[in-house]
Amino acid sequence: MRLISRAKGVAAGLAIIAVAAAAVLFALAAARPSGRILPAYDPDPVRGEVMYHAGGCISCHKSSATSGVMGEPTGGAPFQTPVGTFWPGNLTPDPGTGVGSWTAEQFVDAMTRGVSPDRRNYLPAFPYTSYRNMRDEDLLDLWAYLRELEPVRSPGHAPDIPMLGLARRAVGLWKRLALGKETFRPDPEQSDEWNRGAYLVNGPGHCGECHTPRNVLMIPDERRAFAGGPHPSGEKGEVPSLLDLEARGRYSGVSDLTLALQFGETLGYDKFSSGGMADVQMNLALLPEDDLRAIAEYLLSLE
Repeated sequence: MRLISRAKGVAAGLAIIAVAAAAVLFALAAARPSGRILPAYDPDPVRGEVMYHAGGCISCHKSSATSGVMGEPTGGAPFQTPVGTFWPGNLTPDPGTGVGSWTAEQFVDAMTRGVSPDRRNYLPAFPYTSYRNMRDEDLLDLWAYLRELEPVRSPGHAPDIPMLGLARRAVGLWKRLALGKETFRPDPEQSDEWNRGAYLVNGPGHCGECHTPRNVLMIPDERRAFAGGPHPSGEKGEVPSLLDLEARGRYSGVSDLTLALQFGETLGYDKFSSGGMADVQMNLALLPEDDLRAIAEYLLSLE
């Protein structure tokens, strides 16, 4: 009887520990607003439009009837990944189906922490792991630009992935690892142009989301940054490396790569139409030439 009682006591103790551990994990995985106070700032939608094109927002948030850089970012076009299908949401200021009822604070939390206004964890098909490198002022400029778009009613669609609720909770734990690294800081030993390019590539441009391979936890492996890797949609083939572009004979210098970013295959630059790069190039072509030169200078410095 003593052995039975002792066994029951051990089992009860283990059950209590398991429940406590589950409660702790549940709390750690919860999506909570940051409560951070944003800086006093007068947003500029014109600068916000630059951020919009740098991020290629329309390429993912287009409707199923549009492509490239055409149309409003109403969402609805499917985005295939190895884990399932996503339908990026409506970015127009429609209050019911878009971002019209959001606050600026909620927008910044979504962009930098992957937290929705209704306290859900966004799945990392939404590249907030890169957008967190953006300055508050640039995010507020982008927010101002989106607020000036024509509101369009376009209901969203939940991701088609297994065990969605559990996946969102798991992402809450994943973010504690994936968002633990330091955000972007200018390199004082580099030129202003280089730093501008580094910011655009690593922040709004989120180039590393495709061009940086990931570790077993699906976190970008910064030790192999921009070294290329599997296509994020699960397509055959790999996303190419962005390292040693000049040494490998891809481009002859900053001016050459700038032209490639501006005109792509229109001027005979190859590999700008596969794997989604056509949309990327069309969005980049809308940036000021100075920004394209800055991106080119930074990319050509990667070894």
